[in-house]
Amino acid sequence: MTPFDSRTLVRPALAAAMLLMAGSAAAADTCGGAPRLVVTTPPGFCAGIIGQGFKFARGVQPMADGSVLVVDLGGWQPNQGSVWLLKPGAAGFQKTLLMKKIDRPNGIVLGPDGLVYVGAIKRIFRFDPRDPEGTVKDVIGGNSGTPALPGIGRHPLTAMRFDAKGDLYVNVGSGSDHCEGKDGKAPDAGKPCAEASGANALGVLRKYQMQWPAGTVKSWEVHATGLRNSMALAVHPTTQALWQGENSRDAIQAAMKGLKNDNDLPHDELNLIEAKGNYGWPYCYDNNVASPEYPDAKCGAYRAPLRLLPAHAAPLGMTFYTANMFPAQYKNSLIIGYHGYRANGRRLVALLPDAQGAPLGKTIELISDWGPRPKQAPGAPVDVKQGPDGAIYLVEDHSGRVVRLQYASPAPAPGK
Repeated sequence: MTPFDSRTLVRPALAAAMLLMAGSAAAADTCGGAPRLVVTTPPGFCAGIIGQGFKFARGVQPMADGSVLVVDLGGWQPNQGSVWLLKPGAAGFQKTLLMKKIDRPNGIVLGPDGLVYVGAIKRIFRFDPRDPEGTVKDVIGGNSGTPALPGIGRHPLTAMRFDAKGDLYVNVGSGSDHCEGKDGKAPDAGKPCAEASGANALGVLRKYQMQWPAGTVKSWEVHATGLRNSMALAVHPTTQALWQGENSRDAIQAAMKGLKNDNDLPHDELNLIEAKGNYGWPYCYDNNVASPEYPDAKCGAYRAPLRLLPAHAAPLGMTFYTANMFPAQYKNSLIIGYHGYRANGRRLVALLPDAQGAPLGKTIELISDWGPRPKQAPGAPVDVKQGPDGAIYLVEDHSGRVVRLQYASPAPAPGK
């Protein structure tokens, strides 16, 4: 008989325990099979990194087949931009370059025709990602026959959204911060801001009436004015109303004696966009308060924001959540990426709907604590989109990552 050796029992048990610990550690380091982003999320949520190594990721578009398109601005020099395909596979998402040498591309959306629309400097073009030739067609600017976008000044990038009718709303950002001159001096308080006026005004939203199925522009007009930079746009899923996240002005302390800095002023804004509405830039800020450069402005004549957002949060992308992956309270909430590098930025938040369904309810932070960490660079979210799987996809341009936020499991019951 073989002598009893306790190690014959202890070793298998120890091995099993070690395997279990290793499995738990691996699970803790991943989210949906992707490397986990080390941030704070609500219970049951996790964020995974599905793509990285981009120079200046600004736009994201999840596709029906599970792939994800990414727009890389490339930097602020002309013609350095690109469009990429992230395709899921057994080893994670594989990265393929689709097109390059684009002039500072930013926005990307799916059109009613199922084609992909990309906003670059002075133009919007479309393409079919299934086309092996990568053929592009100009829709606005270029050789489209529709006049080019201004694409000048301080806010030249193009963001856009289609409405339920298939018409296209396009941001035309302001050329300045608060209508200051090229010398940086404040404007003449007694004169209207020249760049904010006229048929080719800056700081506006344009509406392009589209013809389908051709996907061509029938006509266009200035839809709303007094909007410094409308990078974040979203169409409400039930009312079809257009909502805008306003990136408010900088350096207000330079004109306000006694104000040490502008860390908390002015607030960024959430605006409900209405045709021919003027939202006050550069004359007014916050809840229709006269700007220090325009002390006599009649701010009651302008549309006030429906919600003030944190100062310099810099909303650069947002989408209404209509899927079923997240808990029921998030249905029809407005999910916004706060890009700002200051205290109020580097976050993804959900504005829950109020009793009327507007995004004016409680704010919940979906991703926070996204600052510098050992072995992980900080993030600055830009575009935000809902995927066909019900997850939220976002890109960030600080470290060039693509992130998927998913709801993995119900929160544990108290005391469990």
